[in-house]
Amino acid sequence: MKEIKVYQGKDGGQPFTDWLVSIKDLTARAKIRAFIDRVALGGSKKNVEPLGDGVFELKLDYGPGYRIYFGEKRNQIIILLYGGTKRRQQKDIDLAKEYWRAYSAKT
Repeated sequence: MKEIKVYQGKDGGQPFTDWLVSIKDLTARAKIRAFIDRVALGGSKKNVEPLGDGVFELKLDYGPGYRIYFGEKRNQIIILLYGGTKRRQQKDIDLAKEYWRAYSAKT
């Protein structure tokens, strides 16, 4: 199983965590967590798409089309960067790539 970590910015904030707790639908939150665990175990590959620059998108076919953006370190650690919905997809991807660049520069 891959280790799961959450990206933390210079200010100590965690954009992924902030996004997740902003979701009012508790069922959606549970599904998101379950999908992340499934990916960490090596499953749900059909729902994961590479976006370039080391960032991946996990698509959930639930609600407004939730998206989880993450990077992988040495194919052993999943770094959760950000989340969003299909509606703001490109803006969210751009933010996730920015966070991944910042994370990669630190490590």
